[in-house]
Amino acid sequence: MFDLRKQARQLENELDLKLVSLSKLCTSYSSSRDGHRGDSNSDTAPLLNNSTQDRMFETMSVEIEQLLAKLTGVNDKMAEYTSTPGVTSLNAALMHTLQRHRDILQDYTHEFHKTKANFLAIREREDLLGSVRKDIETYKSGSGVNNRRTELFLKEHEHLRNSDRLMDDTISIAMATKENMTSQRGLLKSIQSRVNTLANRFPAINNLVQRINLRKRRDSLILGGVIGVCTILLLLYAFH
Repeated sequence: MFDLRKQARQLENELDLKLVSLSKLCTSYSSSRDGHRGDSNSDTAPLLNNSTQDRMFETMSVEIEQLLAKLTGVNDKMAEYTSTPGVTSLNAALMHTLQRHRDILQDYTHEFHKTKANFLAIREREDLLGSVRKDIETYKSGSGVNNRRTELFLKEHEHLRNSDRLMDDTISIAMATKENMTSQRGLLKSIQSRVNTLANRFPAINNLVQRINLRKRRDSLILGGVIGVCTILLLLYAFH
């Protein structure tokens, strides 16, 4: 019985240390996730990544389950010993000791399952949040590219609209200039006819009319050249 109690105390001490380490691992796991959310390149980020902590958790869980199984076996042996004939006089004290070890085993089992459930809940929650953050980042990245493309298309469309409007204005000016010149040409022809009639009647006036005609032709050439240069400049500006 003494050896069984010694084994039970030793297993209980080991379980106590393992459970404390498991609780610290659970806390550090949550902290490491928070650190990665804040700044993945931070110097204060935990040295152990979550995949390493997951493996440590699995290993420690197996070890604790084995210790709990061993402690259960020792308690069962102590229960068998208390029911052995010949120890009736010590039965009350032994039953008290056995009950105390059973209570400790129950507390450790409850604490282990609670800590394990908390760890799994934290891991599941963080995995879900990580997946959501990844989806959001992917959506933002794709939206940024699409927004940039849309902005470029809108700018190009606006540029084409401005070019079309400028071309329409240029054509309108050219048509108005043509109509004005046609009207002026008809008026000049009428005046020239009258002047020619007078020149035929008066020879002195004929020389004057010829000079006027030469100057008029020169002015027409200059005016035509100016209009042509302006039209070319407007076309170059429109297609720039």
